Amino acid sequence: MNTFIKVTEIWLPTKDRTRLEFGAGLYGALTEFRVASEKESFAYDEGLPGKAWAAGHPVVLTAFDHSYFKRTPSAKKAGLTCGIALPIFSGEFLMAVVVFLCGDDQHHAGAIEVWSNSLERNAELAVIDGYYGTLDDFERISRNIKFTSGSGLPGQVWATGMPMLIEDMGLAAVFIRNADAGKAGITTALGIPVSVVANQVYIMTFLSAKATPIAQRLQIWVPDQSGQYLVCQSGYSKQNDELAEIFETVSVRKGEGLLGRVWLTGVPAIRNNSDGAVVEGRLNSMLAMPVIDAGKLKAVVTFLF
Repeated sequence: MNTFIKVTEIWLPTKDRTRLEFGAGLYGALTEFRVASEKESFAYDEGLPGKAWAAGHPVVLTAFDHSYFKRTPSAKKAGLTCGIALPIFSGEFLMAVVVFLCGDDQHHAGAIEVWSNSLERNAELAVIDGYYGTLDDFERISRNIKFTSGSGLPGQVWATGMPMLIEDMGLAAVFIRNADAGKAGITTALGIPVSVVANQVYIMTFLSAKATPIAQRLQIWVPDQSGQYLVCQSGYSKQNDELAEIFETVSVRKGEGLLGRVWLTGVPAIRNNSDGAVVEGRLNSMLAMPVIDAGKLKAVVTFLF
């Protein structure tokens, strides 16, 4: 499967919480880049993970040359050209930084966007950063559109404070750019609330094309009414096998398995398929990422590769 995201990493605070060190990663066949990454660490405001920590919101770096990216030679050798760092906070304290690395070539269609309001236009969300691969026309349209609370996918995520998955954008009235997305080959969208810094809201959207999906599977898990279990609220599968229906009878206790551990700790986690874990009768690599608001877990979003 050719996925839009080529590398996924988790960077964690050291014991004294003054630096970020390698926590886990999914690298596919990019073993040399993994080895280089495992040796790295980042101070506050250093490198891509450190910049996201200092900024308090997602950061997109669309060119590594002559930038603050510390692993440029290794990344270029691996065919990586773009990085997105997503910090996860509980209150003012950093829990982790998740980094996505993509490769820029003619076969990779998709987008990762960062939306935010501003002091001048406090009631509107606009793209402040993003990576669009080869989708130049769609990028131009996206950078010129604004959303109010409740309007479009970013506005819906803003209004509810919850992640949202759109499995078929051609049928989704909430996705205002669906005609333009259809022309660009984008079929699936995921919106995630990330952080609020000084009354500025930050929301990430992942837009996935059929040929190069963001991930093979996407899921949103939320605590049930009792607050005792996580249940699958929605899911998308490249195989179109009604993923949400498969998981609708599955529930996860706090502390149980990878999802339960993310709920218990508030820290994202990765399961590598080399660990031998079996899901749905096959091996899967997975990133599980918490959505935290005011120190409380609102959801866990999973990317399966």
